[in-house]
Amino acid sequence: MRRFADRREAGRSLAAKLIDYAGRENVIVLGLPRGGVPVAFEVAAKLRAPLDVFTVRKLGVPGHEELAMGAIGPGGVRVINPEVCRYHHIDEETINVVAEREHAELERRERLYRKDRPAVDPTGMTVIVVDDGLATGSTMRAAVAALQKMNASRIVVAVPVAAREVCEAFRPIVDEIVCDLTPDIFYAVGMFYEDFSSTTDEEIADLLERASAARAQSPLTSQ
Repeated sequence: MRRFADRREAGRSLAAKLIDYAGRENVIVLGLPRGGVPVAFEVAAKLRAPLDVFTVRKLGVPGHEELAMGAIGPGGVRVINPEVCRYHHIDEETINVVAEREHAELERRERLYRKDRPAVDPTGMTVIVVDDGLATGSTMRAAVAALQKMNASRIVVAVPVAAREVCEAFRPIVDEIVCDLTPDIFYAVGMFYEDFSSTTDEEIADLLERASAARAQSPLTSQ
């Protein structure tokens, strides 16, 4: 079974599959926090594209928070998994309580990650949305829905590893889906990393600051 050393190596491997987007002026790379940002950092560096964070939050089933019953994203976007909600008898009120709590965390992270830098505007852009893997795909679906609402011209979902059926499920709803690995046996994203330690808020803020500084010094951005 192929495994990535860590998220940075996964990002470099993924970037090789996205090389056709390198050097284009209308391309931006968005990483989903937390684990998607180190992957996206490598992709953006290879493609010479702007990097930003796109904050979405999983809505975990109460008592089983690792299981996604949906997700929220910028602009009031909410994606719900009806099968999970039916199986766990989750009503609208419960969803609203969880969504309100996660919305507060979403806003906190926005302030922490970006500091005083404005968000990259996806309107009319080719947007490559990156995470460290897709299990249920709920948070990525929220990101896609938000970007569609924000009038991105082309949406490319790119991940190092995904459950095969989840990867295929994205094909009808995005312009392109790039999954580096789609193993036959998939239990969790972390199975495919030797180092899958948690990414901290401070690491995300640092990577975004480094990417912004590198862009400011690039000859491509000063022309």
